[in-house]
Amino acid sequence: MNAPAIKNQDLSKGPGRTARGVVLATLAVGFGLPTILLAAVLVLSPLSKPAMLAAALRAAGVDVSGWSQTGQYALWLVAMAVLALILVSFGAVISGMTVWWEMRVSARMQSRIGYNRVGAAGFFQWIADAVKLLLKEDLIPADADRLLFRAAPYFVLVGFALVFVALPFGESLIAADLNVGIFYITAVTALVVVGILVAGWSSNSKWALFGGMRSAAQVISYEIPAGLAVMVPVLMSGTLSMQGIIRSQGAWPWEWHALTNPFALVAFAIFFVAQLAEGNRTPFDLPEAESELVAGYLSEYSAFRFALFFLVEFGNLWVMSAISVTLFFGGWQVPFAGPAVFEAARGTGDLPGLGWWGLQLASMLVFVAKTLVLLNVVVWVRWTLPRIRVDQMMSLCWKYLVPFAFVCFVATLLWQILVARVPATAPVVGGLMLVAAVVAGFSFLRLTRRNISAVGDRVDFTNW
Repeated sequence: MNAPAIKNQDLSKGPGRTARGVVLATLAVGFGLPTILLAAVLVLSPLSKPAMLAAALRAAGVDVSGWSQTGQYALWLVAMAVLALILVSFGAVISGMTVWWEMRVSARMQSRIGYNRVGAAGFFQWIADAVKLLLKEDLIPADADRLLFRAAPYFVLVGFALVFVALPFGESLIAADLNVGIFYITAVTALVVVGILVAGWSSNSKWALFGGMRSAAQVISYEIPAGLAVMVPVLMSGTLSMQGIIRSQGAWPWEWHALTNPFALVAFAIFFVAQLAEGNRTPFDLPEAESELVAGYLSEYSAFRFALFFLVEFGNLWVMSAISVTLFFGGWQVPFAGPAVFEAARGTGDLPGLGWWGLQLASMLVFVAKTLVLLNVVVWVRWTLPRIRVDQMMSLCWKYLVPFAFVCFVATLLWQILVARVPATAPVVGGLMLVAAVVAGFSFLRLTRRNISAVGDRVDFTNW
């Protein structure tokens, strides 16, 4: 039987409108959500400081000087709680967006499409996965330690969230500029491995236990070269403050720590590899190792608790990239805008001038751009290198990274005493290292293009 004819309907317009709506919705969420969160960080980071908060309230007609000390303290706590919520939300959102980006990049590297169903280019897939995991049944093995099993994901989440306390987003965009900032960050990230070890132990599963023990051995081992590598920029800047380390550098590449001291560049490579290992990223994803341990320490987890582990794992990509940018690549430093420019733009009033807020926005954009570039390198490395064996992982750490990191530490001490005290050496060394970096980058791109041409492939972005 023939299907009835459809009359007086133009079906060509419906799918087009739907496709345009999906694209517009995806763009709105993809750009709007992080923009809103970063704008909140831009405004709330300075205003959460007691003096500026009081000045802002006075400008709004609320004088808090007559309040009791308890009331003023409570107001400041509320402001800090709101800022903390914004920072944690940013970490969660950037984690989800990183999942989408990594799946798309890995798909292109493997000549497949990847996410392409939910939202334009599959962008809403990470949101769909989050909703799915929230609605799934939360299972706990009968013989597991129920209290520790439940608590383990929150150890990991707290260790991730506390990093944002001392992580700078701009010249004055930081929750708390601690004078021991990098030491604090190194300390709180240890909670992540505690959570992983507790997850492996409490699951009462041999696969989970193996994964937890691997993680403990891996993270504790790689903390040593990472800590020695961190001491290189600390020695060069003379402070443990994250903002102080950035201010000791300049805005131009030849003024960054990584390019003003050849040992600092080696220290960055050591720190980068150690961060990959501490974040359980390939080629160091041995605590999960699905080909050997099912899912490692995650084997018995499901639903929301499973999602928390992956939120932290992918959110750590932003954290490790931001810390590297802070220590070695000038952080938020804006070209042509030194400390005097920021001070002049702030003015003498209780509240900064409009130009100062513009400079804060510029510093945030510089920091975010640098962090995203390095984050992309982390993704690139994961889908380029195969997983190594456990013995190779430990051998790399103790036989190579630790000795080289110690050499960089001692050499930097001598460099600061013998070379850095001569003012003319810094721009000369920085310029030479920058030229060498540009030549190496150009050679790499040329070799990559030749390899692609040799296999008859081509770079095709038409179906993105």
